[in-house]
Amino acid sequence: MKILVLGGSLFLGRAYVTEARRRGHEVTTFNRGLSGPDEPGVEAVRGDRTRAADLERLAGGRRWDAVVDTSGQQPSDVLLSAGLLREHADHYTFVSSIHAFTDWGTLPVNEDSPTYDCPADTPAGQPPGNQLKAGCERAVLERFGASRSLVLNCGLLVGPHEDVGRLLWWLERTARGGEVLAPGDPGRALQLIDARDFAVFGLDLLEQGTAGRFLTTGPTGSTTMKGLLDACAEATGGTAELTWVPDDRLLAAGVEPWTELPLWTPDQPGWNAIWQADTSRAQAAGLRCRPIAETVRETWAWMRERGPAAGPYLQGTTPLGIDPGKERKVLAC
Repeated sequence: MKILVLGGSLFLGRAYVTEARRRGHEVTTFNRGLSGPDEPGVEAVRGDRTRAADLERLAGGRRWDAVVDTSGQQPSDVLLSAGLLREHADHYTFVSSIHAFTDWGTLPVNEDSPTYDCPADTPAGQPPGNQLKAGCERAVLERFGASRSLVLNCGLLVGPHEDVGRLLWWLERTARGGEVLAPGDPGRALQLIDARDFAVFGLDLLEQGTAGRFLTTGPTGSTTMKGLLDACAEATGGTAELTWVPDDRLLAAGVEPWTELPLWTPDQPGWNAIWQADTSRAQAAGLRCRPIAETVRETWAWMRERGPAAGPYLQGTTPLGIDPGKERKVLAC
């Protein structure tokens, strides 16, 4: 097949490109060339998806069997790209987010859960970020139609080449050893998906010409907070000693969920259903996820090959990870 990847040089886009090339597909990537190098063997076209002239130059006389959009963040931009590409491709995969569901975090969600009422032509900067993916989905459906569109609502991605750093921070923390502040309930179920498994599933559906929506993340209970941190400690040498501190003590100490202790979600309203997404439809369609210990080992191996990070890991503009002094203070309480 001939596949166009919008993006393709970062994390999930890179995983799609690598897997598509492994399967023998012809891959074109379209990006600005700012986030990282393209994979060898692709046709790399430089351009900005927010500019109609760049998209028209990309389309030119080309035609693809499918588009994979891993970089769409703004509905008006996705509306533009899908509109200019609809006569140049048969199928459009849009990687959306679990954030598009209005109830996510508060109630369990599935593919039929309501999404935010964000129009397809929403201009840049409006509304808040969590709503924008819902507008991007509508943009694809408006331009390609339901029978030619595949929407994958992505859960939390981990694995080599991660570009946010939640798992990476835990690996670096356990690598330093000593007493490690382990948050909340050790048995708290997590739903994490390796970007490579996501790409395998997405390409399987693409090759079949599948349309519709799939909530794509790790199955409920596929790992726990303890399972994840134990895997991190083992992969990084086994010198870390995990000390579990309950939610109420962490909150009383002013520890911020999700950012200061990445992936920690207290048993509080708005947080207690974050790891309760129903993935049964995706599993029935062939989604398979590798054990978290394998992802952790291979991510740590990539980190050692990569070398030290250039700067702090960020959730948007918020640095990830607790200050060492604050960690020691909480542990001493």
